[in-house]
Amino acid sequence: MTAPAPLALPSSSAETDPVLSLHGADLAFGARRLWSGLDLDLRPGEFIAVLGPNGAGKTSLLKTVLGQQQLTGGTISFLGEPVHRGHRRIGYIPQQRLMEAGTPLRARDMIALGVTGHRWGIGRERADERRRIDAIVAEVGATAFADAPVAELSGGEQQRVRVGQAIASDPALLLCDEPLIALDLRHQREVTALIDRQRRNGRAAVMFVTHDVNPILDVVDRVLYIAGGRYRIGTPDEVLRPEVLSDLYGTPVDVVRTMGRIVIVGSTDTHDHLGEHHHHSVEPHDHEDRGHI
Repeated sequence: MTAPAPLALPSSSAETDPVLSLHGADLAFGARRLWSGLDLDLRPGEFIAVLGPNGAGKTSLLKTVLGQQQLTGGTISFLGEPVHRGHRRIGYIPQQRLMEAGTPLRARDMIALGVTGHRWGIGRERADERRRIDAIVAEVGATAFADAPVAELSGGEQQRVRVGQAIASDPALLLCDEPLIALDLRHQREVTALIDRQRRNGRAAVMFVTHDVNPILDVVDRVLYIAGGRYRIGTPDEVLRPEVLSDLYGTPVDVVRTMGRIVIVGSTDTHDHLGEHHHHSVEPHDHEDRGHI
């Protein structure tokens, strides 16, 4: 993928006010601390990747933003207000999960839910809603299969529909929870391009949790790397460095850049520090088992 031009910064102060702010944020479950002292201001149109090993608290961070999980310390605000469940200006794109066969929901119905806010099958669409739904179906490239049952779509097609549902309410923030898992390279690129277009054209901020930063590396502005109850934040070049990750993990870590990809490699005792790992994990692996981030 060719790296796009950097985003132009808006001149209006209102457009540069943080969409999401965390100050001194702590999250713990009993004696287990996921992260502490997290300071983050996410601004309109900014794309931040959230990386780290399994169990580091990446998905818990998304749940906190969604109002489903309470901080144990510090503050969090969205558009200058306390976070709460069901905010219409937050779009959510989950991991790719195939629908069960026989599910009657059509692709267009899923996108309509994001526009009307109704439960499926309840309420009739107004003319303006219908136009909006049709426009989003076209925007995510789902026109050809809009009337097909979602369960009959491929994984990539289903993710297009989920992106459509997430952007239907013109979100100020898109939360993406590993939306590229189980997709092939072509569909990874297509879904990434849809998300990137929304943050560029719609100025939506993006918080993108992933085990593999390579498919989105060309569109990422900053990286938030969480490990061992600590974090680092900065550009990919600032964070994805051997000395930074070695400090975070407390064990030697190397970062290899090869053929346009970033690979993190750990010493043979790294597993003692990290436990089990996912096959797409960004956490360091043995030299015998290299993990792409």
